[in-house]
Parts: sequence; structure tokens; C-alpha cells
Amino acid sequence: MTLMAPPASRAQAHGHDHRQAAPAPLLKFHAPEIVFGFGSLAEAGFAAARLGARRPFVVTDPGICEAGWVDELTAYLRDARLHPVIWSAVTPNPKDHEVRAAYERYVASEADVIIGIGGGSVMDAAKGVAILSGNAGDILDFAGVDQVTHPIPPMLMIPSTSGTGADVSQFCIVTDTERSVKITIMGRALVPDISVTDPRLLVTMPEDLNAATGLDALTHGVESFVSLAHNPLADSHALNAVGLVCRHLRTTMTSPRDEHARAKMAQASLEAGLAFTNAILGATHAMSHQVGGLLDLPHGVVNGVLLPHVIRYNARATPARFLDLAGAAGLDVDGADGEKAAELLAEHVRRLADDVGVPSGLRALGVSEDDIPQLARTTLDDACLTTNPRTASEEEIVTLFREAL
Repeated sequence: MTLMAPPASRAQAHGHDHRQAAPAPLLKFHAPEIVFGFGSLAEAGFAAARLGARRPFVVTDPGICEAGWVDELTAYLRDARLHPVIWSAVTPNPKDHEVRAAYERYVASEADVIIGIGGGSVMDAAKGVAILSGNAGDILDFAGVDQVTHPIPPMLMIPSTSGTGADVSQFCIVTDTERSVKITIMGRALVPDISVTDPRLLVTMPEDLNAATGLDALTHGVESFVSLAHNPLADSHALNAVGLVCRHLRTTMTSPRDEHARAKMAQASLEAGLAFTNAILGATHAMSHQVGGLLDLPHGVVNGVLLPHVIRYNARATPARFLDLAGAAGLDVDGADGEKAAELLAEHVRRLADDVGVPSGLRALGVSEDDIPQLARTTLDDACLTTNPRTASEEEIVTLFREAL
């Protein structure tokens, strides 16, 4: 978190103050080794070998297998004289029992380095396996911040979507199936060792997943930039991600094989991930996790519905930050104040969501008025809410949910 500088004195204002400027606050910026570009999947074998792999454990899902990416990956791993083990029993919004089952297979197969190839759900499941392999207990025991206290196996992540940022982040999101909520596990230990982003993999995304993950990247950029933990190193990535999504997401919907647009959305996802893993997130994600946990809905779609409402809510707390965000999105905010810029940005996000086919309200996704009290209560426990720039009571969260219905 950056610290506010004290107001300038009269002497300082006239240039007569000879005191040294206060040093910049100490910052830490977490990032894996990053391999980026068309054809970079071919580097996966070398990357895994550098991490010490002999029998890598590949976590994926049936769709990625069907698209042919797992076969291509395993060929590269075998070229590097490795002997991969494949686990593909992962569903969207990975469930606690899926992580437990994957971990049992990991142990039984005597695997080592963990590779996730797929979307955010696959990469979260892969992180879950890593957590259990280095720490005693159940995956649900690690909810919260820095609960992973023992070393975990090396991790290599290969994203197939353009939005989750899980390949570079310190987050792992798992669904607690007994309570129907998503738990957030967060900590430096969960930042993967190597991220390989090959934009070719994005072409096989279904259209609805492309829209959802793109809006997720946009939400990461917006929320990390206004987060209480924002810092100059993360800020530039956040703003760039917002601009890239606003300029290129529509093109990937209308021209799915446009390589330039795909590369830019891959970059947007990567930069948004670097931003939010270092500056954390806010109320949109805290609320979205609960909706996804209760109804097993696409995370990015829920974000797309909620984000405009949270932008308006947060504008009162940090209006100046929204001037920069609106500018990055390509909006004309000359002469506008922060709250006006926030309103323009909220409207812009809603138009983008409309254009990529995201419903205008939560009701269309299956959320009812009766669900809201439970959703609001569980939102208060989500780690992402702690860095939202404006505090939110249970009653205020209830109001936000009702506005988003």
C-alpha cells in the first residue's frame, strides 16, 4: 500500500524548503518467470526440466484434452525425457473433492512438478494439489492469507483463457461444496514458478468463456488500481490491462482467429494478473466468489454484472483514481471530476458486457432476492473485501446485490 504524502507547507509551495523528500515506501512485487508468445508451448518441456521435473503431474480438463493441447504438451514433455501423469477430472469452479482426488492421484503416481494447462479452474485445482502435497490437512483448512506455511512443489502454469491471471497470481479459489461458498486461499507461496502464455491456446475457447474471462481481466485491472494495496509497480500493469481489454475483447468475439487481438488479450490477462496479485482486489470479487460458490456460475460473467455497480459505490472513496482508469479505457474525461469519470467508466463496462453477451442482471443468472442475505453474509468473510477502497457493511452489500439483480 502506498502512503499519502503530507500536504505541502507554504515554504515548500514557494520552493524554499530544503528538507529531503521522504523516501518511497518499501514495495514487494511478486512474479513468476514468464514465457510469452505464439508457439511458446514448445518451451514447456525445458521449463519443467529446469524446475527439476522427472514425472510432472499435468492438471487439466476434458475440453483442453479434446482441443489437442494436452497431447501437444505431453509430446514436448516427453521430448525433454520427462514422464508426465495426466489428471483431467476438473470442472468449472473447482470443487474441494476434486482437489482431494487429484492429490491422491498425485501421491499414488509419485509425481513431482505440478503443471496446470487450462483456465483458472484448472490452475486453481493444480495449486490445490500443490498445497496439500506440502502441507498436512484438508484444502479448506487453508482459507485466508498466508495459511500455506510449508514449501510446496514447483509449479508451471499454462493458461488457455484470457482473463483469470491464475498463472501469475498468489490466489487459489476452491468451492466448499458443503457450504456452497468459494474459499479464497492467498499467499506468496502460491505464485507459480513459471508461466507460459501461448496465445494459440485462446482460439479454442468457447465464445461465452472468451467473454467471461475477458471481463474478469478487466475487473482485475479496475479493482487492483483502486485497491487499498495499490502501488506504482502494479498500477502500470492495471491501467495497461484495462486499455487492452477495452480495445481488443470485442475483436476476439467477432474475429476469433485475429492473432493480433488474441495476443493483446493474452497480454491483458497477464498484466491484469500481475496487477492484482500484488495489489489484491475488492468488493466485486468478494461478491462474485459468493455467487459462483452458491450457484456454480461463470466467475467472469458475474464480475461483468457486478463491476459497474461496485465502480459507482467505490467512486466516493477514491474518485481521482477513476480518472486514470476511465482515460485508460479510452474515454474522454477532460474537465470531468472523479465521480463523473467513474460513472462514464461504469456505463462503458456495461456496454462492453452487453456487446459480448453478458446479462444485465444477476436474476438472469439464477440469483433470487431470497439468496441475497446469505450472499451478503459470506461476502464479509472474503479476503478480497479487505482491500476494497470503501468499507462495506452487510447492509451496503445487500444493497449492491439488489441493485445488480
